[in-house]
Amino acid sequence: MNDQHLRAELFRSLHTAGSPLVLVNAWDVGSARIVAAAGARAVATTSAGVAWSRGVPDGDALGREAAVDLVGRVAAAVPVPVTADIESGYGATPAEVGDTVRAVIAAGAVGVNVEDARHDGGAPLRDLDDQCARIAAVRAAADAAGVPVFVNARIDTVLRGAGGIAATVERATAYLAAGADGVFVPGLAGPEAIRDLVSAVPAPVNVMAGPGAPTVPDLARLGVARVSLGSAVAQSAYAAARRAADEVFGAGTYRTLGDALDYGTLNGLMS
Repeated sequence: MNDQHLRAELFRSLHTAGSPLVLVNAWDVGSARIVAAAGARAVATTSAGVAWSRGVPDGDALGREAAVDLVGRVAAAVPVPVTADIESGYGATPAEVGDTVRAVIAAGAVGVNVEDARHDGGAPLRDLDDQCARIAAVRAAADAAGVPVFVNARIDTVLRGAGGIAATVERATAYLAAGADGVFVPGLAGPEAIRDLVSAVPAPVNVMAGPGAPTVPDLARLGVARVSLGSAVAQSAYAAARRAADEVFGAGTYRTLGDALDYGTLNGLMS
């Protein structure tokens, strides 16, 4: 059993209802090392943050090569398991999604997020059978590689206004049957809705948290197994850059830079 297999088993074991894995999503090596140094048990990438760092919008615009390159850099830079946000798989067909997963595993990842949203101007979500085929391709690629990759099926019913709890549970059930290990439902924030989903889905449930969402202890009590921050930390970092720019170009002052990380601390994390 190699190191990657062991990291995959460890990552899988961290998904425990009532004691959730907390993921502060990273978008480059620097943010990944900061998160790991803060005590993270695993590091997750954010597709939006990665795309923005490369100067392209979120929503399947990044491309497989750039995404896999970033995953490899992060996996080599931190001592904890890494799970990769691969958007809808960077491929038009299930076979191409499988190619992406093989590349991501080769880069060092032990988990993937794959979403069912569409970004081509058509329906908000992929056809259920099509998405199941894509998830099955993800599972087959991971199994063939001999790595027990945790497949987190992102369901965008709530975020895209394409259905409530019933539609979400229908998709969750189908995705789990196709080979997913857990489900991720961004946009779900109300305690009652979260409790209903956790009760209806016989697998780890991932909630995206942030301002206004229940706290991590509250989510634990609701039975959530995984909590992630998505693109919010990257957004906050870019907001800090904008505030600094607005201040220096406006008032000519530098107050917003007062809470910056110490140069030596940050430089030391990169060595």
